Amino acid sequence: MSGLSITRRGLLTAASAVGASAALSACGAKTGSGTSSDAAGATADTSGSTVKIGLLNSLSGTMAISEVTVHNALLLAVKEINAAGGVLGKKLKAVSQDGASDWPTFAEKAESLIKEDKVAATFGCWTSASRKAVKPVFEKYKSPLFYPVQYEGLEQSPYIFYIGATTNQQIVPALDYLKKQGLTRLYLVGSDYVFPRTANKIIKAYAKANGMTVVGEDYAPLGSTEFSTIVNEVKGSGADAVFNTLNGDSNVAFFKEYKSAGLTAKSMPVLSVSIAEEEVASIGTQYLEDQLTAWNYYETTPGAANEKFVKAYQAEYGAKKPTSDPMEAAYISVYLWKAMVEKAGSFDVAKVKAAADGITFDAPEGKVTVDGATQHVYKTARIGKIGSDGLITEVWNSGKPVKPDPYLKGYDWASGLS
Repeated sequence: MSGLSITRRGLLTAASAVGASAALSACGAKTGSGTSSDAAGATADTSGSTVKIGLLNSLSGTMAISEVTVHNALLLAVKEINAAGGVLGKKLKAVSQDGASDWPTFAEKAESLIKEDKVAATFGCWTSASRKAVKPVFEKYKSPLFYPVQYEGLEQSPYIFYIGATTNQQIVPALDYLKKQGLTRLYLVGSDYVFPRTANKIIKAYAKANGMTVVGEDYAPLGSTEFSTIVNEVKGSGADAVFNTLNGDSNVAFFKEYKSAGLTAKSMPVLSVSIAEEEVASIGTQYLEDQLTAWNYYETTPGAANEKFVKAYQAEYGAKKPTSDPMEAAYISVYLWKAMVEKAGSFDVAKVKAAADGITFDAPEGKVTVDGATQHVYKTARIGKIGSDGLITEVWNSGKPVKPDPYLKGYDWASGLS
């Protein structure tokens, strides 16, 4: 994969992002805040009856297993919003770009959306490597990105809204759950890039402070399909459970190898933070039944808003198509941006950002609220168990939305992490 340096023990490194600058315009005008010739050419066009927004997802490559459905959920939100009259009286036009599971490509496509397509906002990315590749683009050119996936925390950007969970809304509750179940000896398995590496650094700090033991830690290149060695190490480790931060189609190979080695959810459960209903369907329930996941939304989450979402998604894409946490977060991200714009009365980025704090939405996952200080979202933490029908049933939740704490300032054991 061009622009990537991948080793089993080393971090993925993304090529530095380049691009042109962008500033969002006020409603009904073309405006730009840049002073250089590059910056002056990158403006969001809101002068007509439509406003463009960018959709930036991997529609090909190893991450397509997860990101195609996120793209579909974004398109559903756009369709619904347009049917209801649009945003500030203007219809949305979605411009899709394929990040192709390649981080430099994500940066190039982000530049194209801002400079060539003149989008008012962009929605997308999945892996933290892709997010970090595009982060300098959106920051330099003052254009907002709405990021829909849980991530490792320890980050905050003035031009990124983090709609998925941060660490204290997913990983920390997952560890609390395992601890309460008496599963205190953990083996860490992850893809070799920034999210699993950083997540596991946090997990090890938590374990040290909470009487848990990390008995092993292994990484595989993103997209790897060879897991016999890792699974053999896991099997002989004496672990009580596996904490899984693999991403993409590597999960297919891992769980097939896991079952082949005679390991089960009963003998050594796996708790995953990147496997949702869509991945369950791709991997196969015969390999995943009774395994655990940590998210903020499941297709089975009760409530009228979720019933409406599931019905609309399946009407659009097929009666057997599942919904999942990243899809739901992507879907609500467009609605949250719409609410910010309408509160601001403008598409201007500074005004939209200023309007963000306190925006609420009755989402399929339950009520969510934007925290303007961090540009993260209050979210309810949930632990679920995968069933033979491919659905995930909640076995625990936090009881109320959890305030985002991306730098884990509320945890003494995390003081040295950032």
